[in-house]
Amino acid sequence: MKKLVLSAILMIAMSVSFVSCRETVDKAKDATEEAGEAMGEAADAVGEAADDVMEAGENAAEEVKDAAGEAVDKAKEVGEDVKDGAKKAADKVEEKAKEVEDVIKN
Repeated sequence: MKKLVLSAILMIAMSVSFVSCRETVDKAKDATEEAGEAMGEAADAVGEAADDVMEAGENAAEEVKDAAGEAVDKAKEVGEDVKDGAKKAADKVEEKAKEVEDVIKN
């Protein structure tokens, strides 16, 4: 009788430990799956952030290109203004030179 009771207790203890181990394994699998999903979501977030950074870089490059184009246009305008100013100054010098020449001749 003693062996029967001890055997029954042993069987109950073993079945509880096996069930407990199965639950632990299941919990570990669930945790692993959740961790995998979290890593996937993190990877997606990193990918989106990288796309945003690339887009911002492209926008900045385009803005720099536009600003450089505007600077070149302004430089051309200034160059034309300087050229016109120099031509006007040369014309005035030529006029004064003719006036001085006329005064000297008379």
